[in-house]
Amino acid sequence: MLQFFSKYKFFLVVLLVLSVIIISIIYSILKPKEILPVFQPAEVNAELVDSTLHYKKKYHTIAPFSLKNQNGELITEAYYEDKIYVADFFFTTCQTICPVMTDHMVQLQQELKEDAEVLLLSHTVMPEVDTIAQLKKYALEKGVNDAQWNLVTGDKKQIYNLARKSYLAAKDAPYSPYELIHTENFVLVDKKKRIRGFYDGTKTEDIDRLLHDIEVLKNENSN
Repeated sequence: MLQFFSKYKFFLVVLLVLSVIIISIIYSILKPKEILPVFQPAEVNAELVDSTLHYKKKYHTIAPFSLKNQNGELITEAYYEDKIYVADFFFTTCQTICPVMTDHMVQLQQELKEDAEVLLLSHTVMPEVDTIAQLKKYALEKGVNDAQWNLVTGDKKQIYNLARKSYLAAKDAPYSPYELIHTENFVLVDKKKRIRGFYDGTKTEDIDRLLHDIEVLKNENSN
């Protein structure tokens, strides 16, 4: 028996290597490809969605917008053309969930600093307080990279409609027109301006999941 193995040692090693390669190829072919869902208004918590969209089940995308960033530059949907991006809603004087959310956005910025395919977008829900100057001050304090992350302000009605009708990420505050109760949601948007995921911006595990899903989305685009 030992003589047999000694005689055919090379052949057996080659056979073993080929077997591993073949099994790996078969596994990669049969393994289901991970694909992120495309979220529609009807699938999201109704509290976060404008009532006119509660029954919309297909073709939802982020609407065009025109806002000013921390440098006073006009930011429209064109800035995010052919980009994956993460969006959220905040205000600079918030002392509850916003500091944690901003810290996690800073973490995303750091993790994605070499990735030109992914950008960040934070909308203030208090544009009357968060002027361009205030956003710039906040950006400098937090170490915002202007090339990757826009903090935007502008018309309150437009921001309200973006939050409720586009990103499906904020609660209505009905005691006053166009008032929002922002949530901890980070929203993942694909290159076709579709929503592909919601994440709790205050939870480390959700940030890890978001980073994973960004890679899944990039692989989807490359294929």
